[in-house]
Amino acid sequence: MSAQGDCEFLVKRARELVQGDLWAAKAWLITARSLYPADFNIQYEMYTIERNAERTASAGRLLYDMFVNFPDQPVVWREISVITAALRNDSQDKQTQFLRGLFETLPGRVQCEMLLKATEQCFNTLERAEMLLLLLRRFPETVVQHGVGLGETLLEAESIEDQESPVNCFRKLFVCDVLPLIINNPDVRLPANLLYKYLNKAAEFYINYVTRSAQTENQYQGTQDTSDLVSPSKRSSQKYVIEGLTEKSSQITDPWERVFKILSVVGVRCEWQMDMARRSFGDTLLKMKDVCRYISNYDNESHAKYKTQVVYSTMLVFFKNAFLYVSSIQPSLFQGPNAPNQVPLVLVEDVSNVYGDTDMERSKHVHKKRKLAEGREKTMSSDDEDPSGKGRSRHITVNAADLPNAIEVQESFRLARESWELLHSLESLDKEFTRICVSWKTDTWLWLRIFLTDMIIYQGQHKKAIASLHHLSALQGSHSPQQILGQGSLENQRSLIQLATCHFALGEYRLTCEKVLDLMCYMVLPIQEGVKLPEEQPTVKSKFRKATELKLWPCTSKAIMPYCLRLLLACFKLRAFTDNRDDMALGHVIVLLQQEWPRGENLFLKAINKICLQGNFQYENFFNYVTNIDMLEEFAYLRTQEGGKIHLELLPNQGMLIKTSSPPLGLLQQEFMPVLQPSMQTADRHHTVTRGITKGVKEDFRLAMERQVSRCGENLMTVLHRFCINEKILLLQTLT
Repeated sequence: MSAQGDCEFLVKRARELVQGDLWAAKAWLITARSLYPADFNIQYEMYTIERNAERTASAGRLLYDMFVNFPDQPVVWREISVITAALRNDSQDKQTQFLRGLFETLPGRVQCEMLLKATEQCFNTLERAEMLLLLLRRFPETVVQHGVGLGETLLEAESIEDQESPVNCFRKLFVCDVLPLIINNPDVRLPANLLYKYLNKAAEFYINYVTRSAQTENQYQGTQDTSDLVSPSKRSSQKYVIEGLTEKSSQITDPWERVFKILSVVGVRCEWQMDMARRSFGDTLLKMKDVCRYISNYDNESHAKYKTQVVYSTMLVFFKNAFLYVSSIQPSLFQGPNAPNQVPLVLVEDVSNVYGDTDMERSKHVHKKRKLAEGREKTMSSDDEDPSGKGRSRHITVNAADLPNAIEVQESFRLARESWELLHSLESLDKEFTRICVSWKTDTWLWLRIFLTDMIIYQGQHKKAIASLHHLSALQGSHSPQQILGQGSLENQRSLIQLATCHFALGEYRLTCEKVLDLMCYMVLPIQEGVKLPEEQPTVKSKFRKATELKLWPCTSKAIMPYCLRLLLACFKLRAFTDNRDDMALGHVIVLLQQEWPRGENLFLKAINKICLQGNFQYENFFNYVTNIDMLEEFAYLRTQEGGKIHLELLPNQGMLIKTSSPPLGLLQQEFMPVLQPSMQTADRHHTVTRGITKGVKEDFRLAMERQVSRCGENLMTVLHRFCINEKILLLQTLT
């Protein structure tokens, strides 16, 4: 028998004995190894027996022998491949743990050599990178030789693969795994321009990772712990899987902390002007402003160095705080359906003074006893709304109930604004920051456009804000139509209300009215009456106060509709109370003054006074939309001898009496119309008789007025919504 045949016989005999008598099988193989020490099959059979028995130490020794004596055997490399895969695997199963333990029994030199050679066997870039990462982590001395090369390979692979997003497997491995090993190793010498390149790549990755939209995230998302979603800073705990990586490898804890750490290390290596103490964002911004004061005094090399310091330090402060602001006012943008139960907010011009300064004291309704000669109200100026809005340190108000962390959010807004201003304060800074933004395609970041729009509104640059809002609408349209439920509607409402408030600040009242009426189509009815509006609740204000104010207003139907009605009132009152007569505008004002009654009582009295001076008044929509009992009494009084016998044309030309039921509802569904209580109808009908309406008044007017009193129980917001929808053309014509 030949030597080869002998070896095969011995191995076969050992295999037959494994199940029945393991020790006999081992004896046969030990004998065979003594006779034929250069035979690979005998060695491999011995290793297989020990591995299957999960004897870590003995299996490790045999693997080591095979690696040294038979380095070219494909079976050895298949085995090593299985072991290295276990080292990279997140699994904690028994087999994986055994393979890891087996590898640990090997001498360090052999581990290093094995990983290095295993890397050479990999032809897949991602697998090769993960193998090298194992080597670099276990043997830091290899970072000098292989670290930069691995980093460049990953960045090159990202470019070749033409990844759409910076949040991809290649960039993640480079930024989170390779880069810290490189820059924290003092023996790795890197030129400043390469450090800046790596800092740029890291910042782009982390910012995109943190600000990824809920829509993108849902494509790769696993189960989530919703308790971790309360704070924007905790989004790193979500089970987000980057394509090409495992779930564990895709998780990044404290991404902002990581990018600022990289900034700090790069700053030390590049000898920036910085102290080692931990600084707040405000301190960092002050330091950068200080550096800017003297930056022009440095030579070219120092100027370039400190310019880069200011740009990256300030830029990261800007993006971090802009993100904190946007994620607080619109959490669903990032967290989707898992967002906490917090209403979205929108920054708008304050129009709470639309009723003038005469509502400071809210006394009991006493105008029944007044006389015409006493005068009804002091004149209200037509410039109550300040359209200028110069933006330095404008006052922002927000309800504490709507935004529990309001102080922190306003501080983030301030820091982001000041960072933006610093980045554009010098031409060299502006140019570098713009270059970075172009390369990062920040003009496609929806969340950033929301912040920039709010900042421009804050600055009072309303024409620029309108352009920004159109850009925002284009961004929303470019996103996938498969949006989170309600997100598209929310974005449309946000854009429309801000367009309306900007047009109003510019004095473009017809455009204001147009946007408001468009917005009415998004309102979800019915809206309850008697709900406190934001300024009636505890508020949190900015440190500095100016004459013009802004509000962070809840972006919900319940809050937006009252705000829209105020905007309409502000537009029409300017036209209604000019010297020129405009009964239509005055009628619209009267309808709109029903909201928040009696806040607008003095303005209503001013309207009555103007009607008295005119001697007559025509508004044929009166009985369609005026259901306020005090207003009805006032108009009834005007028809009496004591009230001046004012000629009122409030009925439609057709001469038809207004029925108890409402006119055609237009876009409003009838299901929203409340049912009137008969007891209320009877009581209110007796209520009007006390004003002498039955003395010498035309029968049709008297009947119409009595029928109108029976509608006083209707939901006012429903009535006003119908007014906006059905009379849209008339409202716009009035402002033409």
